[in-house]
Amino acid sequence: MSGVGIAPETYTPQDTLYLWILVDPANPRLVGELKLSHLVSDCATLSYAPTWWNFALSEDLPIIAGQTFSAGLRGSAPGAVDDARPDRWGERIIRHLDRPSRLSILEMLLFAGDDRFGALGVSVSAEHYLPRTHGPYAQLADLGRLAQAIEDVQSHAVITPEIQRLVRPGATLGGARPKALLQTDDGPCVIKFSEIVDPVDTPLIEHASMTLAARAGINVASTAVLPLPRLQGKKRHALTIQRFDRFGGFRIHCLSAKTVLTAAGLSESYGALATVLLRLANPDQQVAMREELFKRMVFNILMDNTDDHERNHCVRLGFDGYYGLSPAFDVVPTMQNLGYQAMSVGAGGAESTLENALSELSEYGIKRPRALALVQQVARTVDGWAQHFEQQGVDQADLEQLTASIDREWLRLQRREFC
Repeated sequence: MSGVGIAPETYTPQDTLYLWILVDPANPRLVGELKLSHLVSDCATLSYAPTWWNFALSEDLPIIAGQTFSAGLRGSAPGAVDDARPDRWGERIIRHLDRPSRLSILEMLLFAGDDRFGALGVSVSAEHYLPRTHGPYAQLADLGRLAQAIEDVQSHAVITPEIQRLVRPGATLGGARPKALLQTDDGPCVIKFSEIVDPVDTPLIEHASMTLAARAGINVASTAVLPLPRLQGKKRHALTIQRFDRFGGFRIHCLSAKTVLTAAGLSESYGALATVLLRLANPDQQVAMREELFKRMVFNILMDNTDDHERNHCVRLGFDGYYGLSPAFDVVPTMQNLGYQAMSVGAGGAESTLENALSELSEYGIKRPRALALVQQVARTVDGWAQHFEQQGVDQADLEQLTASIDREWLRLQRREFC
C-alpha cells in the first residue's frame, strides 16, 4: 500500500476517483476511473485503465478499451463496483461520523475505506493507492466500550472521538445490522451487535442458526459469541464472524448474487443462481456447489429466514480462476412468519414451501430421489433446533418467541413429512 490515506476533515469533493484492486495489498493495481454520470443524477461510471487487462470485474463489465459503464440508476455503481459501496449501517456511519462535505455515490465508495468487503479499493489518486484510512481496530479489551459506542450511534448520542475510533473501521462489510472490526489473536474479524430495538438476543441466535446449518451439512462462515454486560437484567452477546474474503495476506474478489444475476440478465431466484454457477464455477465442483445452494434454500425455508435476499448470497473468485459459493452468512430466523422468501424458490415464486423448493430441480441438476434425501437431511437437523439453541445458551424467553415462528404449523408440518 502506498502513500498516506485521506481523512474527511481534509477531503475535497472530486468528480473523478480511481478504482484499485488489492488481491495482494502490498502491490495494489489500478483498475480504472470512477466518475459521476452526466446523464443520471448521483450515479457512478467506470472506465477501465489502459493498463488493466487481468480480468473483467463482473460479466457486465467486459474489458473494452474506451468503454464507459454505468448502472443507470441513482445512487448506484456499475457491476462489481456496486458491491464495494457501503451497506445501510456503513452509510449511517459515513453520514453521521465521517460527515464529508458531499454525499454522492463517489463519497460513499471512497469513505467505505480500505478494509471493505472483497478486494476492491477506491483512491483519490491514479498514481498511488490513497484510500480513506481508519485508526487501529478495537481490541478484545475494548469490547464493552465498543458495544456502548454502537448503542450511542443508534441513539443519536453526541459523537465523541472515542466513538469514532471504535466504530469507524469495518463500516461496509455487508448487511444492515450494527458492526465493526475487532482485532483478535487470529487476526481481524467482523463483530456484529443487536439493534437497540431487538426483542431477542439476535447475535446469539445467529450463532446458533449458523452452527445448526453446519450440522445440516451446509458450509457456513465460522462464528463465535462474546458476552456483553446485561441490559435491564437480560443477557446480551456480540457475534464474531471469520472473514471469508481474506486468505492469509491476500484479499479475495467477491460478487454478490445480485451482481451476478443482474450481469446475466436473470431473475433473482435460487434456481437462476444455480444456473449461473454452471458457467462460473469449476466443473469439478459444480455438482456439490449446486446441491449446497439447494440445501441453503431448504434450510432458510424451514428456519423462517426470509431475509435471504440476493445480497446475502455471494461468490468469490478462486486462485484457479473460477468463482465458487462463499460460506453462508447472515443466516438467522426473521420471526416474521411471512410465508415467502426474499428470493424466488420455484414454480410457486417465493412461497416458503418444500413443495415449491422441489418444483424446479432441473435448475440444480438434481434428480428427485437425491433432492428428497437432501431435504430429509436438512429437515431432520432443523427438527432438533430447539435443543441445539438451548445448548448454545439461548434463554427461555427467546426460545418461546422463536418457537412461535419455527414451530408454527406452516413449517412444522412441512419438516415432519421428512423426519
